[in-house]
Amino acid sequence: MATTGRGTGRGTGRETGRETALVTGASRGIGRATALALAEVGYDVAFTARTAHEGEGTVAARTSREVGVSHQVAGSLATTAAQIEARGVRALPLRMDLTDAAAPARVAGQLLETWGAPHVLVSNAVHHVPHARFLELDLGALRESLDANLVHQVALVQALLPAMVDAGGGVIANMCSGSATLDPPAPPGEGGWGLAYAAAKAAFGRIAGAVNAEFREAGIRAFNLEPGFVVTASGRARGGTEEIEARAVAGSSIDASGRVIAWLAASDPDDAEVNALLGTVISAPRLAGRLAGRLA
Repeated sequence: MATTGRGTGRGTGRETGRETALVTGASRGIGRATALALAEVGYDVAFTARTAHEGEGTVAARTSREVGVSHQVAGSLATTAAQIEARGVRALPLRMDLTDAAAPARVAGQLLETWGAPHVLVSNAVHHVPHARFLELDLGALRESLDANLVHQVALVQALLPAMVDAGGGVIANMCSGSATLDPPAPPGEGGWGLAYAAAKAAFGRIAGAVNAEFREAGIRAFNLEPGFVVTASGRARGGTEEIEARAVAGSSIDASGRVIAWLAASDPDDAEVNALLGTVISAPRLAGRLAGRLA
């Protein structure tokens, strides 16, 4: 259970004494599964999403050639909140759109005012800019992806990090992507991905190392996780996952990342096995398999 017994009151709710977590992008998919995994082991969970109520959720088309196309998807702040609370802990839904430059500071302020500093910060949210072929890539779309998926992600960490340090430390888990280091196997629309997404994810993957270099001694540990190829509701709605699966890319469990993050967060700050993962990109499905008997 997430209780104050693991630390010195770091990241604990002011009313319950339970440790708290913030998971971004948790109305559906990997983010929701992660929020629920943390709730299962006793965290009060704050979380963000764009969609407030069921029936309002949409995702953009997979590629830039699908002009004006969007797809309706299930999932919302309200539904995730109910699922968290059904596990006997508190939920704090916070609306955040990564394209809004003011949103990270606003969300951080709401969380700090309501619950104080989190013990766990999971940066999972991603702004999907439709994948474009190289010569079709609009530079405005590239800047939009970099702003949302790098600059505004940095802003959220900056807004929460001082309070996490003051509270005694904590764990930051950043959801990375294989596209950051691997060349696409095909063009966008044929089983590959676009530069705007891959470049933003590559830059996003450098946040953890910068944080560890400066704040490890202050009790902060930042990890990069790669969730594997997970066919989420959003991905299925956009289409195109069949082409990736046809290339013999095995699907991964949607809850592997959340279970690994819960294990990382519960570990002792001096745990050599866990700290050996700093500076690496953790394959969540591989580690979850290796630790099957030890994960919640």
